[in-house]
Amino acid sequence: MSWDWKVFLNDDGSGRTYLEWMMNAWGWTLAVAGTSWVVAMVFGALFGTLRTLPNSPWLVRLANAWVELFRNVPLLVQIFIWYFVVPKVFPAMKDLPGFVLVVFALGFFTSARIAEQVRAGVQALPRGQRYAGMAMGFTTAQTYRYVILPMAFRIIIPPLTSESMNLLKNSSVAFAVSIAELTMFAMQAQEETSRGIEIYLAVTALYAVSAFAVNRVMAFVEKKVQIPGVVVAGATGGGH
Repeated sequence: MSWDWKVFLNDDGSGRTYLEWMMNAWGWTLAVAGTSWVVAMVFGALFGTLRTLPNSPWLVRLANAWVELFRNVPLLVQIFIWYFVVPKVFPAMKDLPGFVLVVFALGFFTSARIAEQVRAGVQALPRGQRYAGMAMGFTTAQTYRYVILPMAFRIIIPPLTSESMNLLKNSSVAFAVSIAELTMFAMQAQEETSRGIEIYLAVTALYAVSAFAVNRVMAFVEKKVQIPGVVVAGATGGGH
């Protein structure tokens, strides 16, 4: 078996090298993952918080339905639904680029998982946190904003790290609807060059570097915002 890494310096027939093509595909992968992460965090935090609201049964049911819907349907199926079905049901969305539709699919899928983590983080806090906010005269919204959520998010940073890394890896399914990300590059370049080993090793390395970077960024954030004893207290408090 011979190795030829110079394949990345060859022209792909469009005036660019395979290395340039791969870097462009890497950029698309990071764009899909990063934009989807923002969508996932916004909706995950929202619906995760709604699931813990006291005296709001309908909002809790709505949030539970959101989580169960997007968590129990395979991601690839959701991407196909967003790409092929949603634009037909809602004609106004026909002009949206495929990139946006994939971001919605991946973001909403991940938001259901983040919502569950947010719910667990809120419920892990001792009820004294909520009572302290009420004693200060805070409304429910203010109690969540200033007391509960800042503590809950500190607790759930480790699982959020894993979810962020999973989101990056899950972005590979975007190839199914022709988003020019790393997996699609690997499949097409392998067919054109017949150098699958070199191509897939390089793509694997880029995924690994990206995931490791996410891990280090989240670890840095966790170190900066951690409060000694919070996780232990949350784990033993159990929300009682």
